[in-house]
Amino acid sequence: MIYDVAVVGFGPSGAVAAALLGQAGHSVYVCDRDSAVYDKPRAASLDHEVLRVFQQLGIGQAVSAFTEPFTDSCFYGVDGQLIRRMTMLAPPHPQAWTPSVVFDQPQVEALLRAAVHKLPNLRVELDTEVLAVTQTADIATLTLADERQISARYVIGCDGASSTVRRQIDAELDDLGFDQPWLVVDVLVNQCGLAKLPATSVQYCEPARPCTFLILTGAHRRWEISLQPGEDPQQAATPEGSWALLQRWITPADATLWRQASYRFHALVAQRWRRGRVFIAGDAAHQQPPFLGQGLCQGVRDVANLAWKLGAVLGGRVPEVAADALLDSYQTERSAHVRALTATLIHVGELIGERDVVRARERDARLIAAAGGVIPATPRQDVLPRLVSGLLARDEGSARGTLFPQPWLMMDAARRGGARDAGDATELPAPRRRLDDALGNGWRLVCRTHGLIAAPTLAAWPDLRISALPDLHEADGVLAAWFTRHACAAALVRPDNYVFGTAGDAAATAALCLEALAALGRPALTLH
Repeated sequence: MIYDVAVVGFGPSGAVAAALLGQAGHSVYVCDRDSAVYDKPRAASLDHEVLRVFQQLGIGQAVSAFTEPFTDSCFYGVDGQLIRRMTMLAPPHPQAWTPSVVFDQPQVEALLRAAVHKLPNLRVELDTEVLAVTQTADIATLTLADERQISARYVIGCDGASSTVRRQIDAELDDLGFDQPWLVVDVLVNQCGLAKLPATSVQYCEPARPCTFLILTGAHRRWEISLQPGEDPQQAATPEGSWALLQRWITPADATLWRQASYRFHALVAQRWRRGRVFIAGDAAHQQPPFLGQGLCQGVRDVANLAWKLGAVLGGRVPEVAADALLDSYQTERSAHVRALTATLIHVGELIGERDVVRARERDARLIAAAGGVIPATPRQDVLPRLVSGLLARDEGSARGTLFPQPWLMMDAARRGGARDAGDATELPAPRRRLDDALGNGWRLVCRTHGLIAAPTLAAWPDLRISALPDLHEADGVLAAWFTRHACAAALVRPDNYVFGTAGDAAATAALCLEALAALGRPALTLH
């Protein structure tokens, strides 16, 4: 059998890739060298973009049971003064999900895997190691440790930082200039211990020992503690070494150690994300410092970007002459986004980790002065870059390459099945739905008024999902405010929820659709 796609690695990125492709009807083979989900936490946070992808997979609400809102993160300087505060976007939330959450990774991974196992067109093999990846013009082949071979039209390597697939496509890593030893300690804290700890997450920007304290789900707390030159990382990761570093906050009477691990926080990005029919994603393609909890989110963004493009090629919705350009846009878009965000993470890491006392005090004074003496709350989402090149409209409007909002829509009584008779205990469906649940995914044209939707547009792009704001009955005015903020009347939205481009009137809307069709290799049409 020749699969449509083979995914190497069944961690979060691999599971999302497999689920998105399988949900679209493609045959997928997935393998992983391990036998089960790793039972201890590693990633700590998710954002609303990732939760929107989980929603598409049908597990958004189930995942929510294992999340909690991220607390504010307070940055304290040399003398204990507040120098920065990162917080949550204020409601109404633009993606209809809490913008930043902490989560229980093993439980969420189990939900992802369960979603994959429900799809009949997917085959999963655990305890299975890939030794080699070869390809011809038409097929890519995995050679497994048991000497079997698996063939697929495309391969995605989601096999982690030590990726075999990355080595097989000779993808060198660019070092972006960050390399520091840190200890990560996860603990389960009892009530006595919780009473001793801060009420928010904290960045201790102290030259003697920069460190991070994170409030995670339930009684789970995490410290990320920088190691001094000459300190033994292996010794620090022992129970004795970890308790010695935690004694500032808690003692063994206050908590139980869950996980201790020493890491070198890196900033690395692959020079090549694709070679022919083989792609890499997630930690196989990039590694970044964890200071804003973006590692897992970046991997999900990778595969959400790649899956719809592979699906379009596999499904014949993009002609062969345009397929390479579409698939090449994966690296163009994601590599630039990762590099821009990693630069921000490095800046945050350098701010936290300044070791020189004089420069650290200068940093504190500069940040306090820039804030006028009152430190504002900066939403975490404000640091995320937009897409700047790739499959995007030529006109660089302010919304181009940004994540399109997902408002809550009101469902009136008629659309919810009508009013109940007196005494009828049958529960009505929820009075609100998220935009994607109502309209579906895929290419979407969302217009401020009906007058922008022309019949030739419908004829030229019959599978385009088209809607007008008056018909959506949004609950909180999120979309209306978005159109006003970006001074546009229509938005063409890609299947990964990024804005291809915007338009201001009916003629520009038709031209925008024509431009997207041309970029996808569809026959050139004139829209009137």
